[in-house]
Amino acid sequence: IRRRFDFGDFADALAFVNSVGGLAEAEGHHPDLSFGWGYAEVVLFTHKIHGLHPNDFIMAAKTNQLGQRFAKRS
Repeated sequence: IRRRFDFGDFADALAFVNSVGGLAEAEGHHPDLSFGWGYAEVVLFTHKIHGLHPNDFIMAAKTNQLGQRFAKRS
């Protein structure tokens, strides 16, 4: 599962990535994250099973909720 999130500036992208990081620690499920000025990309994939696990979809839904909150700030 891959999604790019767009933001108004670097600070909002960084804040989003930090929030996703906190969520990942709480969930015990860690996505690959990359970001730069005004964007962040989240990739979910369960390496242990070499595919998608239900936890990937749960994490994706929660990440989308975070993305909506941050998009409103931009």
